[in-house]
Amino acid sequence: MKDKLTIIKVGGKIVEEEASLKALLADFAGIGGFKLLVHGGGRSATKLAADMGVETKMIDGRRVTDDEMLRIVTMVYGGLVNKNIVAGLQALDVDALGMTGADMNILRSRKRAVKEVDYGWVGDVESVNGEALASLLRAGIVPVIAPLTHDKQGHLLNTNADTMAGETAKGLAPYFDVELVYCFEKPGVLRDENDDASVIPFIDRALYGRLKEDGVVGGGMLPKLENALDAIDLGVGKVIITKASEIGNMTSGTHIVAKI
Repeated sequence: MKDKLTIIKVGGKIVEEEASLKALLADFAGIGGFKLLVHGGGRSATKLAADMGVETKMIDGRRVTDDEMLRIVTMVYGGLVNKNIVAGLQALDVDALGMTGADMNILRSRKRAVKEVDYGWVGDVESVNGEALASLLRAGIVPVIAPLTHDKQGHLLNTNADTMAGETAKGLAPYFDVELVYCFEKPGVLRDENDDASVIPFIDRALYGRLKEDGVVGGGMLPKLENALDAIDLGVGKVIITKASEIGNMTSGTHIVAKI
């Protein structure tokens, strides 16, 4: 029987506001067994870019990462946000280690091919070094992974944090019984975005197709759901989308399943 591993993905204002981050880290520290955290930080990157006079370009909700923006997201994701989380966990006696995909070659990507849009230095994950991550976890280390990967050619690549969490979960599925939790500001996937009581308790691939077609889900929720469904297909035991304050209650939120 495999040991349980909980992977928490968190982003948005939760990791960028002191009070919400403190509450999240306290809940995360309370999770028993093996655990790993993947974070975003896009709002902080946008703010720093504005402070430095660098324009943020978004296409379909995705950040265009030119040379200047790559420097900014590296500073923010790999530095400011990551190390604040690590310091917060160390204060709670969690032996956290801040990482990007380049560290120990844990996540390698290829630069996204230019089609209709050139997203610049953006990576699509090709491989996860599950063995290296498993060795850290079994040594009592709690990895805290920033949304940056590398191409093994000396380049860092900005990479969607939801995708990184899903790929990390799939890469660790041969070693652990993985539970992947996507945390954000809402209590789950909602039928009505203005009604927090309208949580959809279970979603499979067929229902996802209908929800997408009907316009019930869209925007930033699409990569979350697509990555969640792919993770279930590739051996991840459980995937939940829920509110950050509910990570200690794995019965809440929206559960992604192979078939309803």
